[in-house]
Amino acid sequence: MTNRIAALSVPVLVAAGLAVPVAPAGAAATAATAGAAAPAGAAASSEDRFQKVTLNDFPGEPISLAVLPDLRVLHTSRTGQVRIHDPRTGLNTIAADIPVYLHDEEGLQGVAIDPDFARNRWVYLYYSPPGDTPSDDPDTPDVNEGDAPEFGTEADWKRYRGVLRLSRFTLTGSTLDLRSEQRILDVPTDRGTCCHVGGQIDFDRAGNLYLSTGDDTNPLASDGYTPIDERPGRNPAYDAQRTSGNTNDLRGKLLRIRVGPDGRYTVPKGNLFAPGTPKTRPEIYAMGLRNPFRFAVDRRTGAVYLGDYSPDAARPSPQRGPVGHGRWMVIDKPANYGWPYCATPDLPYVDHDFATGRSGAPFDCRRPVNDSPRNTGLRHLPPVTAPQVAYTSALSAQFPQLGEGGVGPMGGPAYEYDRRSTSRVRWPASYDGVPLFYEWTRDYLREFRLDRRGEVRDIRPVAPSVVTDNPMDLEFGPDGALYVLEYGDGYFAENPDAQLSRIDFVRGNHTPVPKISADVLGGHAPLRVAFSSAGTVDPDGDRLRYEWDFDSDGRVDSTEQHPTFTYRRNGVYQPTLKVTDRTGRSAAANLPLVVGPRAPSVQFVTPDAEQPFEFGQTVAFEVAVVDDMPVDCSRVKVTYILGHDGHGHPLSSTTGCTGAIRTFLDDGHAGLDNMAAVFVAEYTDEPSGGLPAQTGSALVALYPPPSTPAAVWRAGR
Repeated sequence: MTNRIAALSVPVLVAAGLAVPVAPAGAAATAATAGAAAPAGAAASSEDRFQKVTLNDFPGEPISLAVLPDLRVLHTSRTGQVRIHDPRTGLNTIAADIPVYLHDEEGLQGVAIDPDFARNRWVYLYYSPPGDTPSDDPDTPDVNEGDAPEFGTEADWKRYRGVLRLSRFTLTGSTLDLRSEQRILDVPTDRGTCCHVGGQIDFDRAGNLYLSTGDDTNPLASDGYTPIDERPGRNPAYDAQRTSGNTNDLRGKLLRIRVGPDGRYTVPKGNLFAPGTPKTRPEIYAMGLRNPFRFAVDRRTGAVYLGDYSPDAARPSPQRGPVGHGRWMVIDKPANYGWPYCATPDLPYVDHDFATGRSGAPFDCRRPVNDSPRNTGLRHLPPVTAPQVAYTSALSAQFPQLGEGGVGPMGGPAYEYDRRSTSRVRWPASYDGVPLFYEWTRDYLREFRLDRRGEVRDIRPVAPSVVTDNPMDLEFGPDGALYVLEYGDGYFAENPDAQLSRIDFVRGNHTPVPKISADVLGGHAPLRVAFSSAGTVDPDGDRLRYEWDFDSDGRVDSTEQHPTFTYRRNGVYQPTLKVTDRTGRSAAANLPLVVGPRAPSVQFVTPDAEQPFEFGQTVAFEVAVVDDMPVDCSRVKVTYILGHDGHGHPLSSTTGCTGAIRTFLDDGHAGLDNMAAVFVAEYTDEPSGGLPAQTGSALVALYPPPSTPAAVWRAGR
């Protein structure tokens, strides 16, 4: 498990239209807290009757979620863990740990449940199987074998070819049975280089499965414009024409298939290319997408609400093309959305020769042509279809309600109001059929009100007083509440403010807000721990019932407010406090507790966050690790991430306690605000004393002058 004891989140309760941050109790290094508090007696206002309830404060590096019919919640971490939240007990446990390849952005991505889950118990995952892809050798500190070469030959690049895999597994109780895997579909990837491998999974009413795939293309050598580098000695991963613009490739697409009982799939009628069409893949429903990281299918209408991530160009160029645009579209029929040739039908990119540095004519968005030597599909592509929303980092004249800042569009679900439901947390009928939109970099939720043609006629805030920190995934549960997975501020790690939460519509009483703390969170057995519920409140002033589970077995061990417990055996525990009010509303908070060998402590000796820095420098690093066992420097992993507006591109990783990394910055990001060279060090020790391997991590961010963005980042925006 990741050691995050010393950096817990500051949770927020929303009540009476107020967002009230609550500081952790106790300043001692051995103290820890989880949960939130709000003024007792606060009542929901008529303007905002939403409340955020935290379900898991320790979700790993959160990526995707799926709500089960019994209201348990599956949520994935990119590092391979599938967690399951049980609202009955408040416990958050590991349902599976999938072995995954983790270079760049790859790992465990999407999760979804089968439409007939109550009968077949199938859970779908989209992940990167390890394979035999080269990895860094710690004995060669001057060479990183895990990074694919930027220039070379087919033999060089072939070694880095891998797949992202769509499979399904059976959930038995709270365990995902890895032996039950049915492999459904493999999507090719070019590994060892950045970026864009996002994959969301969803179903329509007919049972068809939709999968979104990124363009798997490195955007960091294209000045922020379209990556169409056709040079023969160039790594193919720098040319998106081989993927998004290729009718014979599954990347940069929205796929639609029908999976049978044996895991094999067929292609439903009505996709972009009929089965048997030469040089096409019949699985493609929509193409010309860059990184369609999040979408949702409206099961009543069949429409797909999809967000597609923006390129990084900060300004338009007559020689290269438009400024970076994020896009949101209503996909109700097969279409080509233009990438890498056009942002919209009226915003073409310019054909650019990377060998000579010269630009030609703008691409024809009505009749796009793919002339890349790496194109294995049709030369003449379908015309470019317009998105319903396109916006940049500046304030939009057409959609000013979107604000300004980073560009990270996420397509959210449409609410289905059930008039027969008796759920006390269901959202009101006024949201029925309204698709949600969320902005990862701008930390908000919006509702898109559509006209009969599917065009956006109004954009409104959704529960504006509810704080969401880099919302990563949204899904309405069977109870009509909105479940939210938040990434938090930071890069490729379990961030202090990452969490799984539920946003309720308040009818009558609020849900109580638990708070848990302990005097110690580590040591060898026998270990006596004094727990406290100090700070726990009920916003309506109700008397609360306290239920403690100290050993994570699902049984109540104490009903005291401030109990003590002695752990007789070493192990990893999750002491949990569940509180219930007079109406039966309940919530839980928990803490990670390791009894036995401690998790390793990791620190950067160098670099230092205050040292002078310019991009392009080779930065030397030294990592200090303190552990109960001998430290093996070959198990230290240091990753360099190009940070921008709260998101990042992992560009390189190496192993060892010492070394050096060149801080590459592409021309497309050069000169932008809020740029940082982020270094993340991780150390995972050997299993010991009956405990699983434990991980410690550290992060340092370097900023070029002017240094003002550093303060913004460190404050967590």
